[in-house]
Amino acid sequence: MDSCCTCASILPTASSEKSEKTEKTSLENRRVDCCGRLICGQCIISNTRFAEYCPYCQISTGPSPLPQGLREPPSYYSLPAVAASAISRAEPPPSYTPCPAPSTLSTPIDEQADIMDEKHTTEDTLHFLNHQHDSITSLSLRYGVPAAALRQTNQITSDHLLLGRRTILIPGQYYKSGVSLSPRAIEGEDEELRKTKVRRFMTFCKVSDYDEAVFYLEQADYDISAAVKVYFEDDAWERSAHQTKPKQTSVQRKRGSLWRLW
Repeated sequence: MDSCCTCASILPTASSEKSEKTEKTSLENRRVDCCGRLICGQCIISNTRFAEYCPYCQISTGPSPLPQGLREPPSYYSLPAVAASAISRAEPPPSYTPCPAPSTLSTPIDEQADIMDEKHTTEDTLHFLNHQHDSITSLSLRYGVPAAALRQTNQITSDHLLLGRRTILIPGQYYKSGVSLSPRAIEGEDEELRKTKVRRFMTFCKVSDYDEAVFYLEQADYDISAAVKVYFEDDAWERSAHQTKPKQTSVQRKRGSLWRLW
């Protein structure tokens, strides 16, 4: 089925048995030689220039109006009728590239998961500090761990803050063996337990004097519950005694200690 190249109207196909109307229409229709397109008779009647001119190739098939010695520009390459029909019956476009197998897509994810598993399987190592020898630099050299990793794991913003710590964590991401070079407290477990009880007593009773906390704990044989009970009993007695103490009058304060001599 052909159509007019100017008005896009559908033209009837030629058959072996043509009616008079069809023969008349086919005579009026014009197929240009340059590109093989059809121009219907109605368009030729409307514009007689289409009878000797192709609107697409812009080439005239009639006598040239150019003066002698000048030639018209070369015409475009004309496709044969077989090629034009082959283009109309072109094959459908090829299918899209198939998606890769799921295994190839999940490989990077699996690798990342394996790396994360390795990080979580190796736990951090606990190191009890000896402030006479231990520092961020010395621990980094002894364990083979970057100093920045030690600071980040223990949230130490400045190296001098290490003096306020009793222990430090060695990140398992860099230290795989998990063997601590200082697995126990330097002063011993008993001394560490005693200091822990003193700190707990001072925090619970809001006592700022270290010697006072040690005194109450020694009286209670380092039983925190008994020491706290005795401390609150003493504190309640002091408050009640302070409230029941008689107040001196203004006359007595003015007399002072000399009035007793009289």
